Amino acid sequence: MKKNPKTPKPFFPNRAWFIVGLLFVAAALNYLDRIMIVTMRESILADIPMSEAQFALLTSVFLWTYGLLSPFAGFMADRFKKTNVIICSLFVWSAVTWLTGHARTYEELLVTRALMGVSEAFYIPAALSLIVDYHRGPTQSLAVGIHLAGTTVGQSLGFLGGTIAEKVTWSYAFTIFGIIGIVYSVVLIFTLKEREPEKINVGIQSDDAPKISFGDAMKNIFKEKSFIYLLFFWCLMGIVGWMIMAWLPTYYKEHFHLSQSNAGLYATAYLYPACILGLIVGGFWADRWLKTNSYARILVPMIGLCVAAPAIFIASHTNLLVVAIALFMVYAFTKMFVDSNLMPVLCILIDTRYRATGYGVLNMLATSVAGVGIVVAGALRDSQVNLGIMYQFAALCIVFCIVFLWMIKQILNKKYENERKSST
Repeated sequence: MKKNPKTPKPFFPNRAWFIVGLLFVAAALNYLDRIMIVTMRESILADIPMSEAQFALLTSVFLWTYGLLSPFAGFMADRFKKTNVIICSLFVWSAVTWLTGHARTYEELLVTRALMGVSEAFYIPAALSLIVDYHRGPTQSLAVGIHLAGTTVGQSLGFLGGTIAEKVTWSYAFTIFGIIGIVYSVVLIFTLKEREPEKINVGIQSDDAPKISFGDAMKNIFKEKSFIYLLFFWCLMGIVGWMIMAWLPTYYKEHFHLSQSNAGLYATAYLYPACILGLIVGGFWADRWLKTNSYARILVPMIGLCVAAPAIFIASHTNLLVVAIALFMVYAFTKMFVDSNLMPVLCILIDTRYRATGYGVLNMLATSVAGVGIVVAGALRDSQVNLGIMYQFAALCIVFCIVFLWMIKQILNKKYENERKSST
């Protein structure tokens, strides 16, 4: 029998998982380089005198530049080779990390943090888009979850910055991790490959296909009502995430009368493993359930949030430390079902050509709203508002998030019904 010339070339899954492994390391470096500055606060203040407001601005300027550039960064991944965007982003942010170690004034430190936000903004949309290029079917959510577990590993390793700052100098920490990132970017030049266009089942552009442009991307994305709901959903999740994680050590310290070190330990050592496990379980469950339910990647996050909301609400009321730790771990575990399925859901809702741009828009709004949330939370704290009340508000926000996911499911349900009717 004559072979069909249009039959796609064999695709080897091992290559797809190899890509995830490579990007797992890059994701860990991405979050380690951005987060370790907060773990070496005292060492930096001893060398470069500044006020508390100025030190807080170092984080804010990173968030602002990161968020502002995210949509354009996502578009660059859609317009050009994703591998080139990833490698260039890694090289530049690593060079900026190295440069941060050589800053000698507050102004120089502020500039490097802004540059860090610009360079890191290009990584996540491109990396997730490349992963879903390789994992288009029953492994997509798990692959995304494993990659995002790398970001959690990077966050959990942030203490290395403070340790190195205490034992050597804070500048040495930035220098060494900057060099590691630069070397790894060279490694990726030879190992990170784009998936061949003929192996991608959808989204292939023919010669007469519409050209990709930023204006068309914005128009294409925002015409989808489901994307608008997803935008509101992700903004609320950003507020919840920053509010809970940023203030959890303080909550433990004040509510349970713990020392600063113990409060910090309980707020991180128990939560990060739960987050990593949640990313993997949420991705694996959605992929398996997808075989029998086309809404699995929406339903799994909904189920997770239905557990997370009461966990946070009860944790804000209990006077038993062990119960609070257990419930915050439940929240961390189930909330990650959202993260491992966000990009796969986005792939369902918008044009394949603009999924990196779409993720960049989600990043921009979530980061901006989260930044405002941090300021508002700080103002409430100055007004002596109890953190328990803030966590109860976070639980209410999660309920609204569940509603938005349900509305997205209803839109998809109508879409699938129309497709079935048209096919018959």
